[in-house]
Amino acid sequence: MDALAKVDVPLAVAYSGGADSTALLIETAKQHPTRVMAFHVHHGLQAAADDFAAHCQSFCDQLGVPLHIAYVNAAAVRGESPEDAARGARYAALIDMAWAHGVANAGGKVLLAQHADDQVETVLLALSRGAGLGGLSAMPAQFVRGGVQFERPMLHRSAVDIRVKLKEQGIRFIEDPTNLDKAFTRNKLRLDVLPALQEAIPQYRETFARSVSHIAQANDLLTDLAKIDLALLGTPPRIQALQGLSNARQANSLRFWLKSEHQVMPSTAQLSELIKQIAACQTNGHHIELKVASGRVMRSHASLVFVAARLRGNDKS
Repeated sequence: MDALAKVDVPLAVAYSGGADSTALLIETAKQHPTRVMAFHVHHGLQAAADDFAAHCQSFCDQLGVPLHIAYVNAAAVRGESPEDAARGARYAALIDMAWAHGVANAGGKVLLAQHADDQVETVLLALSRGAGLGGLSAMPAQFVRGGVQFERPMLHRSAVDIRVKLKEQGIRFIEDPTNLDKAFTRNKLRLDVLPALQEAIPQYRETFARSVSHIAQANDLLTDLAKIDLALLGTPPRIQALQGLSNARQANSLRFWLKSEHQVMPSTAQLSELIKQIAACQTNGHHIELKVASGRVMRSHASLVFVAARLRGNDKS
């Protein structure tokens, strides 16, 4: 919370009613009683959702903090995980509320209550998916989405510390029953893996945090290198210039180009195949085409281009 000690802008706490966001709301209200408000997202996914909102309203009334509630439909669509659907709906609602209630307009911040254990879980999930440096960089302390500044001021604190202090003060908070459902991988990590890590490596939160910092720095360097290479390759990148780079630099620059220019992220296998096709492109008539996300990377004269898919009728392939 030290990072927010001298802010002079509106602050909104993403407040679920759980232990973590309760602690964040209390501390923010103490430091900035005239600048803080709370945002609650009513996902409608549980029968107790109305009770959660009522609890949040009651607690905010006690603190004298304005509460704004957004009602969203967080149900997953076909091919989407429930976690991704809920996360997407939550961020969209927070962004809308930040603009609607004068936080984003005045250069304010939306505060998120993720803590050190959440960060470790994020790293472990990224490792389980074979993520690159971007994924292993885990959750940044600050970021911008939808024109809104988000900040995570509790990444240095443990879940145990947060709960112990709340219970010492006799402060009630919501225990979401879905947090005990081991059908969700994150819950299995929290309930089974983190206690084992605590026993084997008591300082794991601190060591993981250092590793995340190193990884994030390395990822920043790769981003800088990609920008340098793309300045030479051109946008869209020229095939002959790509052939002059090592495979690793080709992959790095192509990944950055597709993500920054077209908001798609190729898989490792797709990048490997694309680099093979680039290497084989030695004649004017050589054809390059590879499906990436919802579109295709293709050759257009001397360069690569990304062509987004066009939906026709019920064709959504």
